[in-house]
Amino acid sequence: MSPVEVRGLNCPNCGAAIQLRGFQFSQSVVCDSCCAVLDASDANVAVLQAFDRKLRRYAPLIPLGTRGTWKGDPWEVIGFQVRQISVDGTEYRWHEYLLFNPYRGFRYLSQYDGHWNDIVPVHGLPVPGAVRGHPTVTWRDQAFKQFQSSAATTVFALGEFPWMVQVGDRVTVRDFVNPPFMLSSEETGAEVTWSLGEYVPGERLQQAFKLREPLPRAIGVFANQPNPLHARVGAYWKAFALLLLALVVLVVGRVGTASNRAAAHVEGVFHPGRAEDKQPFVSDTFTLVGHTSSVDIRSRANVDGSWLFLGLTLVNDSTGQVIDVGREVSYYHGVEDGESWSEGSPADHASVPAVPAGRWFLRLEVDGPDTGADIDWQVDLRRDAPGFLWWAIALVLLVLPPVVVGLRSAAFETTRWAESDFAPQASSGDDDSSSDDSSSDD
Repeated sequence: MSPVEVRGLNCPNCGAAIQLRGFQFSQSVVCDSCCAVLDASDANVAVLQAFDRKLRRYAPLIPLGTRGTWKGDPWEVIGFQVRQISVDGTEYRWHEYLLFNPYRGFRYLSQYDGHWNDIVPVHGLPVPGAVRGHPTVTWRDQAFKQFQSSAATTVFALGEFPWMVQVGDRVTVRDFVNPPFMLSSEETGAEVTWSLGEYVPGERLQQAFKLREPLPRAIGVFANQPNPLHARVGAYWKAFALLLLALVVLVVGRVGTASNRAAAHVEGVFHPGRAEDKQPFVSDTFTLVGHTSSVDIRSRANVDGSWLFLGLTLVNDSTGQVIDVGREVSYYHGVEDGESWSEGSPADHASVPAVPAGRWFLRLEVDGPDTGADIDWQVDLRRDAPGFLWWAIALVLLVLPPVVVGLRSAAFETTRWAESDFAPQASSGDDDSSSDDSSSDD
């Protein structure tokens, strides 16, 4: 910022020198030495409010007089105030910084828990409305949902202001959000002013004003803080849709090219207590044709409150290669405490991958209970049957990233609106409550 002429005066309360940088726009100034509030528009510089320096507890993170380039223009920090609200007996405070440019006028920065907003006055009135019972306002074709309302009080001030600032000033604030923007109204009696805030990272302000000390890191989620995952959710679902289409094409291709040919069928009856039924059973030889691929084994037995073990062994008649597959078929059901239950199934399915072509036979060892009814069983083998387990696993892996990102994005929004007057879990008796993220000036 190029040097501008400033007007000097002395504080009538403590005699300290004061410089006015806001020209004729400054209506009040707070002495940096004694914190007395002075009438800058009065040639005699009347004391509007005395302030005990011992009560001074606040220091601006961006010192008064700091100059920097912001939004392409030079600005100087000329005012600083602390405002607070009270929620359920707990006080929450935030900082406001008044910036001045002799050609651009005024704008504001606010900070709460490391969250910053760049705020400019709004000329004109937003149009009120409602969406599903939630109050809204519309400004320049953008809809803003009401976040909350609160009564804010000024508890500390330093520097110059284009209004008559005093400690104890009280305004009613209503905030409407459409991240990264927040539209806010401040009402004092019959006067209502509107301002538009835009969420900005503290790192940008630190660079703009060339601050030596790093600004505090943001804590929690602020009312108009952009959801960092919002855009990623849509991108992830678009990627999922494309990958799902590719997966469907692959599944259709696999089903269409699978031979799914019946290879062998064996069946028998197990008689509980008969020792000879537990002797190994050997099937006739059968031929597996084609390239090396899977063999699908489907077993079924009429078990009911019982079980049957099938010790299956595939044996290559030419090479002697052995593939063991042990399966148990069991099914139990009943009623307990008035509720039906079941466990297991009378059918079983297994798949043996990468079985070479050739002549094979099946060796079975059947075992079951020593008592009970006879159990009919059967085993069917199919060559190159299209299985869907791995495709289902692939589908789960594909859908997992967008679901996880979507849940994280929803959790971010839940945290945001938990501090609102319109929090989903809030009761009707809490409608007038406000929170620590109360104001667009915060």
